[in-house]
Amino acid sequence: MLRIGLTGGIGAGKSTVSAVFSECGGVIVDGDVIAREVVEPGTEGLKQLVEAFGEDILLPHGALNRPALAAKAFRDDKSRALLNEIVHPLVGKRREEIIAAVSEDTVVVEDIPLLVETGMAPLFPLVVVVTAPVETRVARLIKRGMDEADARARIAAQATEEQRRAIADVLLDNSGSQGELVEKARDLWYNRVLPLAHNIRTRTCAKLARELTPYRPTWPEDAARIIKRVEMAGGAKVLRVDHIGSTAVVGMDAKDVIDVQATVASLEDADALAEPLAGVGFPRRDDITADVAHTDDPRVWRKRLHCAADPGRPANIHIRVDGWPNQQFALLFTDWLRANPGVREEYLKAKRHALSTVDYVQAKEPWFLDAYRRAWEWASTTGWRA
Repeated sequence: MLRIGLTGGIGAGKSTVSAVFSECGGVIVDGDVIAREVVEPGTEGLKQLVEAFGEDILLPHGALNRPALAAKAFRDDKSRALLNEIVHPLVGKRREEIIAAVSEDTVVVEDIPLLVETGMAPLFPLVVVVTAPVETRVARLIKRGMDEADARARIAAQATEEQRRAIADVLLDNSGSQGELVEKARDLWYNRVLPLAHNIRTRTCAKLARELTPYRPTWPEDAARIIKRVEMAGGAKVLRVDHIGSTAVVGMDAKDVIDVQATVASLEDADALAEPLAGVGFPRRDDITADVAHTDDPRVWRKRLHCAADPGRPANIHIRVDGWPNQQFALLFTDWLRANPGVREEYLKAKRHALSTVDYVQAKEPWFLDAYRRAWEWASTTGWRA
C-alpha cells in the first residue's frame, strides 16, 4: 500500500486535486470529512468541545455550530491549540480504522489540512502540497461566501507557505485556472504516484542519474526531507543522519542523486531498519553490502544500502556503524570537499573520466585511494572531528 500526504492552505485548491486523485483510482481519506464525523451529535468529540468551549457552540437541535466554535477557537493560539488537542487524536484514530479496511494494492491519499502542524509529513513516502498566492485564496473564499476578515484570520491561523514548502516533495501551483491544476494533478498521478506505488510494492529502486548536472539549490531541501523520514522510521536505532557526498557541497556539480548516511550502533541495528525504511519509500539493496576497503580489515567497511523508490527524487541511504572507518570517512570527505576548492575540481575531473568508462565506481577508486590518505592528513592538520 502507498500512502501519500496531500495538504494545502484553505482556498489553495486541495479539494480539486483530491477529486482528481479519486477519479484516477486513489482512495481518499479526507481529514476535513473525518473531523466533521468525530464531532457529530452524540460523539465523545462533541462532548469534549462543549466542555472546553461552552454550550453556546451548539445549535438548538444539539449539532455543532461551526461558526460559533471558530469564533472562539481561532481567537488566539491557546484556544486553537486546545481545539487541536481534542480533535486531532480522534481524527487520527478514525483515519487508521479506514486505512486498515482497504486492500494492500491501494494508493491511499490522506487529505490532511494541518499536515505541517501535526508533524506527520515524514510518515509519507510522498507529500503533495497545493499552493496559491494569499490574495488569490482570499478572493476564492469571499466568492464562496466567507467574510474577508474571517478568511484572512483562517489563513493566518494555518501554517505559512514557507512551512508547507519545506515538507513538499511536490508543489502544485494553483495560481492559474482550475483546468490547469487538474492537468497537473493527472500528470503527477500517472508519472510519479503510480510508478512510486509500483516500486514500493516490488521493492524496486528508482533509476539513478548517470550524468553530472550543475549544482541545484533544492538539493539541501530534498536531503532535509529524506533525513526526517529516515529519522522517524528508524527511531532510537538511528544515532544521526547526515547529508553527504557531492550534492551536500554548495556549488559543486553532481549527479542528481541525494546521498545521506544513517549512523547506527551495529549492523544488527542496520538490518532491523530494513522494513521501516521500506515503508517510507526506501527499499534495501542486497547487492551492495560493503564499501571499498581502504584498510587491511575489510570487515569494518561493511554497510547496508537503501535506495529511493520515488522516481522523482532518486537517493541512496548508506547505513554505517558508528566509529567505523567508512562512517567516519563519509563525513570527513564531505567536509574536505567543502573546505578545498582545488580538491573539488580534482574530484569532478575524476568523476567525468569515470563516466566515460564501463564501471563508474571502479574507475574512481585510484583517485579515492590517494584521497583517503590526503583527507585524513587534512583532518589531522585542522583538528577535524565528526
